[in-house]
This record gives sequence, C-alpha cells and structure tokens, in this order.
Amino acid sequence: MKNKKSASFYILIAVIFCVIYIICAVRPLGTEYQFIPDWKIDISNPSVHEAEDGEELLYFKLGQSMGYFTEDGKVTNFTTYPFKSSISPVYYTAYNANNSSVSFFTPDGTKAGTITESGFPMIDDDRIFVFLPGGSSFVMCNKDGSSKWKYSGTVPITAFDSSAAGCAAGFADGSVCAFDFDGNIIQRFAPGGSDYPVILGVAISPSGEYIATVSGQNRQRFVLAKKYGTQTKIIFHEFIDSGEPRQELVKFSSDNGTVFYNSKGRMGIVNTNTCRSAHIKLQGHVINIQESGKSVFALAKGRTTYTVYAVEKFATLTGSFSFSADTAFIETKNGQLYVGKGSTISRISISKN
Repeated sequence: MKNKKSASFYILIAVIFCVIYIICAVRPLGTEYQFIPDWKIDISNPSVHEAEDGEELLYFKLGQSMGYFTEDGKVTNFTTYPFKSSISPVYYTAYNANNSSVSFFTPDGTKAGTITESGFPMIDDDRIFVFLPGGSSFVMCNKDGSSKWKYSGTVPITAFDSSAAGCAAGFADGSVCAFDFDGNIIQRFAPGGSDYPVILGVAISPSGEYIATVSGQNRQRFVLAKKYGTQTKIIFHEFIDSGEPRQELVKFSSDNGTVFYNSKGRMGIVNTNTCRSAHIKLQGHVINIQESGKSVFALAKGRTTYTVYAVEKFATLTGSFSFSADTAFIETKNGQLYVGKGSTISRISISKN
C-alpha cells in the first residue's frame, strides 16, 4: 500500500512538472511573411505612359535597359543603352568608356544638365559624382553637371558611398576619407587589422556620424567608426572568417540605428547604439538591401539564382523566395515589394502571419 501511495505521489509530481514546463515553454510563433503577387509587367517592349503631376515614381535597371514606373505598374520612361548607366529617383544617364561629356535627365526625360568631366558618372539620389580616369580621383558635380569640387589622389579608390551628410571613399592602401558637400575632409582613419588592408566596402550614415567598412584579407574584418568632434574612433569590429577579395555591400538604415554588411554566405547586422551584432546565413552574395517599415529585404545573387530574404529587425529571418534570372533588382515603397527579374517587374504585397 505504501509503495502504491509513493508511486502515485511521484506520478502527480511528474504531471505537475510537465504542466509547468509546457506553460513556461510556450512562446508566440515568430512573424512569417506571405508574398502575394499583385501585378506583373513585361518591359521588353513596354507601352510608355505619361506620369501624372506629382506622382511618385520608382526606377528600374535590368540588363541594358532602365526607366521609371508607377506603383500600379505603368512604365513612364524606358531607355536602352549600349555600355553603362546610372539611375536614381532624381536623375539618370547613360555613358560609354570614352565620353568627354554626358547629358543627364529627369525621370520624365527632360534634360537636366551636362556632366562636363571625362570619366564614369555615379548618380546617388540627387548627388552626382564622376570617377576620373586612373581610378584615384573623383569630382562632385553641381545640379547642372558642372564641377563643384575635386579630390585628386594617387591611391586607387576601391569603395565609395554617399548619403545626405556627405560621401566616403575607401582606398587600396586601407585608408578611408569622408567629405562634406564642400569637399572638406570631415573624417579620416584606417581600419587596419589585416595583412592586406584594402577597403572592400564602405558606407556613411545618413547623419554622417558613422562610417562602416569591410576591409582586408588575412584576416578580413568589419569595422564601425564614430565621429567625436574632430576625431574618429572605432567603436566596434569583428573578424570575418569567410571573407573574399571582392567588393562588399555595406549599408546603414535610414534611422542610423543599424548597419548591414555582406560577406561570403552571410549578412552581418550591427546595432550602432549598443554595438550588438548578429549574422544571418544566406545563399549567395547580397547585392541590394531595402527597408520597408520595421522590415528589411535583401537580394542575394547565387550562381544560377537570386533569392529575396525578409528580415524583421533586429535580425530575425522571416521568409524568402528564389528565382532564376540573368539580372534582378528589388525596391520597396509604401509597404509594397517590387521585384525585377530578366525583362519583368512584379509588385508583391507582404502579408504577415
């Protein structure tokens, strides 16, 4: 009788323990995305529509074509080009390897000005830069395309970025310079820490307060630096074991609070306030990152496929899908995801479960 009571007691304890464990172990499921196609357009031979006054446009660049389209899928500008091009929400241009000057245009096709410097133009929002022959100097242009100021160097520029606060250049010798829009150097430092210190990726935050880099080989590392008055201090760094000798994407979030960087097989994510870092394994090489509210979408290019990853801040992977294409892009606007692949553009609504 005593043994039966003892057994019943232990069974009761076990049941209570299981109930408590189940209650404590319950966790809400993470947010998952559903990608719902809204429309799809073919831009191989599109019908071009006139944009309405004040209508916000998105831009595309696929293969040897580029242009602008509306949120409901109407192409408002379409052009092809034989060599290279640069496009942003504000301007676009096409150029060749030996141009002495090149015109650039607004989204409706109106000529905005002429870039008078020989070299390779880069348009980032409303900012126009030209990288000069030789690869160690660049010019920032005025709104009409004329030269505003020039940086003349002797060391090859290996990485470049601009934001609303200025621009930053990384060099083959491992140094980094940040400039304001008058051409003054506002930050200068060298991340160091590698046998071969070349800068492979650089980003300047929208506020101009931070600069982030991927640099070096043996070992490659990511560095986050912050401006304190006239000094620049490294506030976070980590080594990248799977680094490759290629240009890497580095990008800040619009609120300056997060910086993303690419390395082989993963995307690094760093909180600029807490210096907390996280990593997400990916298939391919990240070539584009777009924000949408509290979410981030990354486009990674593999050998034969592209993959779009949805990441909930801070660093939770919540969905992905892949497709085959020769060329691709992603863009976000008003909670919608736009995916270009080959000669088509699709709008995809994002539903959370």
